[in-house]
Amino acid sequence: MKSQPIVGARLFTAAMEAAGYRCQCGGECGNPHAKDAGRCPREHDHYTSKHGRRVRLMAAPVDPLATDVAAAGLPASELRAWCPDCHTAAARLARKRLPAAPKEQCGLFDL
Repeated sequence: MKSQPIVGARLFTAAMEAAGYRCQCGGECGNPHAKDAGRCPREHDHYTSKHGRRVRLMAAPVDPLATDVAAAGLPASELRAWCPDCHTAAARLARKRLPAAPKEQCGLFDL
């Protein structure tokens, strides 16, 4: 039996079954995953390498910048299986692509 979280197990299981218990990153993390036809090869409860750590996939929104509050209300059909490394890298890249906020010009005597 595959491991699953204590809270939200039904939602997690639905998202994982739809993904085949495999990370659904298709290059959003910046890695083209060229060896595996463009999809991350990591599978839930498998090891990353011979001496690596065990992969625990998570069910998270397709948009890696979605807030936790927004993600909590999503149905399983709007969630995707992510490995932690791909999700973190995809969020980092998405933040970089956001338009920069205009900087306010400070006056000479503003403290």
